Amino acid sequence: MDDRQFRNAMSKFATGVTVIATEVEGQVHGMTANAFMSVSLDPKLVVISIGERARMLNLVKQSKSFTVNILAADQQEVSMIFSGQIKEAKEVQFGLLDGRPVIPGAVAQISCEVSAEHVEGDHTLFIGKVTDIHLEELEPLIFYSGKYRALKEEQPVKLS
Repeated sequence: MDDRQFRNAMSKFATGVTVIATEVEGQVHGMTANAFMSVSLDPKLVVISIGERARMLNLVKQSKSFTVNILAADQQEVSMIFSGQIKEAKEVQFGLLDGRPVIPGAVAQISCEVSAEHVEGDHTLFIGKVTDIHLEELEPLIFYSGKYRALKEEQPVKLS
């Protein structure tokens, strides 16, 4: 199989969209990612995956902390800014959760300390110990087959 076929297959898994954020020397940095998942309830752990060529890799290694911001349906532009799809400079406001930068209006904000890192292939997996969480009752931004999507509520099935 070639790289394109692998990427196409992986795009068939619908995911939420996150922005991973960290702060180094007073500067907040972020990147859009959908490579995120929960790992453990006790202790509360999550994992993010960052490519070896991503600028964010060394920033998370340096800060030893990060936040995961699960974006809301109305935050597609935020995703596009942090994925480099929007080239012109746009200012993004950050709030704080447990002293770490978060994106206001996200469905969930998860603050983490790096508890371990593992190099696998061309990515580094960061295990984050969750230190705080903030939730909002909003619809999530979804990514599927290379496109942003929204959830569609199912209509009740009428049985005759």
